Amino acid sequence: MPTPRPAWVGALLVLVGAALFGTLGVGSRYAYDAGVQPFAFVAWRAGVGALGLALVILTVRRPGASGPSIRSSVSGARNALLLAVLFGAGVNMAMFLAFDRTTVALALLGFYTYPAMIAAASSLLGREPLDVARVVALLLALVGMVAVVLGGLTSAGAPRIDGLGIALGLAAGAFQTGFFLTSRRYLAVRADVAIGTVLAGSALIAAILSVATGGPSALLMPLGSPSVILLLVAVGLFAAALPSVLLLTGIRWIGGVRTGILMLFEPVVGVGLAAVLLSEGLAPLQVIGGGTILLAAFIVQRDARAATEGGIVLPAPGGP
Repeated sequence: MPTPRPAWVGALLVLVGAALFGTLGVGSRYAYDAGVQPFAFVAWRAGVGALGLALVILTVRRPGASGPSIRSSVSGARNALLLAVLFGAGVNMAMFLAFDRTTVALALLGFYTYPAMIAAASSLLGREPLDVARVVALLLALVGMVAVVLGGLTSAGAPRIDGLGIALGLAAGAFQTGFFLTSRRYLAVRADVAIGTVLAGSALIAAILSVATGGPSALLMPLGSPSVILLLVAVGLFAAALPSVLLLTGIRWIGGVRTGILMLFEPVVGVGLAAVLLSEGLAPLQVIGGGTILLAAFIVQRDARAATEGGIVLPAPGGP
């Protein structure tokens, strides 16, 4: 029987993962300015992340050291993991296509509806009931997210509205919801192994799309610049591999609804870094929105602590 662990630790892991994901906006901007194409960026980010996790598994954790491998898992778990690969690739492809067609803020508004999708689906499936604390936290987080994202439009001029672009942002949110809901079906697979598989599959799909749309030169372009390679290695390890493992561990530890709410901390970090490193400014509305999201995180953490004190302590199946 696995040793139970306090839920607030799981919440902390999710917040750290969200913060690391929040660096992706600045990292991708630097990569694009250096000439990296979006699909190639996705391929390199996911590929480096998968390679990094593979090295950790082989040299530190050793295959099979804690938990069964993918090969030894039941066919249902393997099929669910394959579905997770498709969902992960779908999130990236849909989001980058949305960014190409509409204002980034509007695409993000569509994407960040996924915590509400997760909450609704989990409730309908009978997995996680929506108590008062979770509903309040979800509403506060969504309102704060809208304030953070739309606050950036005040200094960005007229938004570029495109129906398909907004629909792609919503589709990315739906893919993210699918990833959350599917994760419980391969609990026996360690989180690092599962995420390594998802990243490897996403890298392969993105590489094929990169070559198909821009030719081999688009995919190989970073090889001619050591600084770009270093950037992509950093992004792959710290904005793909590590936060993805923390995200999956969080889903397994505290559930999809709480994790989805806490993940809305990501745009707060992203906007803050853009203001500091990209001189994009920080509107008062964004500061208020960030505070609202942090309040929602506080409510979620208290809810998790109350569950722990009441004896409902969740383990992290599959290991971190």
